[in-house]
Amino acid sequence: MQTGLMIHNYSNPTGLTNLGPQLGQLAQVAERSGFESIWLLDHLFQMEMAGSLDDPMLEAYTTLGYLAALTQSAQLGVMVTGVIYRYPAMLVKVLTTLDVLSGGRAWLGIGASWYEREARGLGIPFPSLKDRFEQLEETLQITLQMWGSDIAAYNGTHFQLAEARNRPQPLSQPHPPILIGGTGEKKTLRMVAQYANASNFGGEVALDVIAHKLTVLQAHCERLDRDYDSILKTVNRSVGPEQSNDEIGSVVQQLAQLGIGKVIFVPSNPYDIAFIERLGQEVLPAIESL
Repeated sequence: MQTGLMIHNYSNPTGLTNLGPQLGQLAQVAERSGFESIWLLDHLFQMEMAGSLDDPMLEAYTTLGYLAALTQSAQLGVMVTGVIYRYPAMLVKVLTTLDVLSGGRAWLGIGASWYEREARGLGIPFPSLKDRFEQLEETLQITLQMWGSDIAAYNGTHFQLAEARNRPQPLSQPHPPILIGGTGEKKTLRMVAQYANASNFGGEVALDVIAHKLTVLQAHCERLDRDYDSILKTVNRSVGPEQSNDEIGSVVQQLAQLGIGKVIFVPSNPYDIAFIERLGQEVLPAIESL
């Protein structure tokens, strides 16, 4: 079982002037404690269910570039990139840059976007759900083309490229892993089977729901002649210092029995370094053997 750590807020206890050093310390402690990946949100406003709209929210890829310079081995990703926020070719360049400068540690986590308030608030077009899913699929196609050898033009419904050139290519081979977030049975999970290396089923999703979604994903894989076992299945789980090690471990064990291969912990207070270290010393060793 793989483990990751998600940083979901930037309301650090000592204020913005110390936010950079605290984020750097958090990433270094997470890496040293055994978390194999570090994840950020791709939002422009803090989510209303997670805090106040006036809470600080940093741009994800700039922040990952900063953390890349302060870490050595942790993989780096966004859970998940909103497809509407960056043109596909620019997103590929951003990911390629992160991958090259981090020594091959970038992941592309991506989804169809959902937070209408932040998009409209900052003047970013927010298309219909149908169009956002079409844009997601075209973005995946462009990404795979640019991370390959085909530099021919791409002509989609939403995006057109005169030449899909990407130099340099990523260090990760054959390309940085692609993770699609979401549980939609007709479109999202079909795209996972068709294009992705990993799937993320979100946060506090019930075990029976996850089991059903895995069955749906497996059916898509069979129809597309895709090796179901080659796809890494991931979930996010909230954790806090009030939970015992056994309680956290029990939940992860149940997820492992379903076939989940990676749990991304979302600490209630990511700046509680003692809790992050406790997870590394007392919880992760048992999880890794699952």
